[in-house]
Amino acid sequence: MTVAEQLTALGAILAQRSIHSLFQPIIQLSERRIHGHEALTRGPSNSPLHSPLNLFAIARQAGRLTELEAACRESACRRFSEQQLDGKLFLNISPESLLEPHYPSGRTLKLLEQVGLEPGRVVIELTEQTPTDDFQLLSNALHHYRDMGFSIALDDLGAGYSSLRLWSELRPEYVKIDRHFIDGIHCDPLKREFVGSILQIARASKAQVIAEGIELAEELAVLTEMGVDLVQGYLLGRPQELGLRDGQPVLAQVMPVASGGQPTVGLNASLGQIMELFGRHEHLDSLEVLGVDGRPCGLVYRNALPVLASSRVNPLPQGNHCP
Repeated sequence: MTVAEQLTALGAILAQRSIHSLFQPIIQLSERRIHGHEALTRGPSNSPLHSPLNLFAIARQAGRLTELEAACRESACRRFSEQQLDGKLFLNISPESLLEPHYPSGRTLKLLEQVGLEPGRVVIELTEQTPTDDFQLLSNALHHYRDMGFSIALDDLGAGYSSLRLWSELRPEYVKIDRHFIDGIHCDPLKREFVGSILQIARASKAQVIAEGIELAEELAVLTEMGVDLVQGYLLGRPQELGLRDGQPVLAQVMPVASGGQPTVGLNASLGQIMELFGRHEHLDSLEVLGVDGRPCGLVYRNALPVLASSRVNPLPQGNHCP
């Protein structure tokens, strides 16, 4: 696809608002509940701009990044509210958009009023793809959001151009450790030292640390042993484009229902999905697990959820996935 064709496709996506909002859960292990959801964007499934990397790259090239991000925020806020998702909504915003002089002030707050969301439930997640030069102007912009009740998160800590200085200057409520430092952390002492240092700084600055990109149980166990409480990744739940059926989230609908009318889970249910169901059905002490034939094959107990995360492991556990 030529650049001209990509620009045409981008124009059609923005005109038709044909973007899709996916939500990935952020789990709070100590409370055994969903702390929030990060909103992620995809283009139309039949488009070469389906990938967010391609979509945002061409928008930046065309000078329409702010317009695209505004459309993404609108879609995410509306879908989050419609689906009545639990916890906080994490919205990705680039410094470029925050510093855009022509961006209408108060637009995000007005959108939240329209969909019935309180600013206290929204976290502005700062994503840095290009160098940030004017720290003072960026700080002023984020303080403006804080004054309206929003929280601030710094994304991909350790991977950006100036993420440590941004942390020092902005004092965000959340810092998200770049997935590079999470991948294989159970096999890499240096990565554990890095995460340990981040946790020390976070305690001093009163920031909450989120470890993202968790794909292995060994990674989760090591991070929990180190004191990381907020976690995100495919192991806990993949980004999903959830909808509504009969006024209920599809996530709860697609789970088979036992004869007694209680929700059940399939063998491929993620930890995040299980936690969400327990959160929605607080009276349940257990969930029935159905096999591939649709018949009960076991139970998941509410009080057993933290066992995996809180179990103590050796630095190099037996049967690990280390190369």
